[in-house]
Amino acid sequence: MTATPTRVQPGSFLTLHYRMSGPAGEVISTFDGKPSTLTLGNGELAPAVEACLVGLEEGTRTTFDLPAGAAFGERNPAMQQWLARKELTDMGDPNEQYNVGDVVQFPTPDGQGQFAGVVVQVAEGRGVLFDFNHPLAGQPVSFEVQVIGIL
Repeated sequence: MTATPTRVQPGSFLTLHYRMSGPAGEVISTFDGKPSTLTLGNGELAPAVEACLVGLEEGTRTTFDLPAGAAFGERNPAMQQWLARKELTDMGDPNEQYNVGDVVQFPTPDGQGQFAGVVVQVAEGRGVLFDFNHPLAGQPVSFEVQVIGIL
């Protein structure tokens, strides 16, 4: 009697390696380090990315190509916001220098986590314009996954 293979289902606890890349190349990868562990459906991955995992067997390594905007939504212009130099000083190092393209970590309002913003523009007297969209928002995404374990 052959055992039925274990497959990913909503609510599965997974150990996996994954890589996400867009047109400009790799953005996120765990293949060179420690694998990720997560519970499917807890919002740790975007819903469209999680949907790709459902039904995969333990041990599977595959790649999915998601169309522009499917993985991380469309780019939202409202996610670009100016922060005054005083606000930035109050949150961190008063001598910090900001350059276009820098990724800056900010504390969540509850202080329990972090989120990132990319410096888009630096204007003397106005502050710094940050883009808080996900770097792959509005882009096609290649999602490679290796399912290591399923509980």
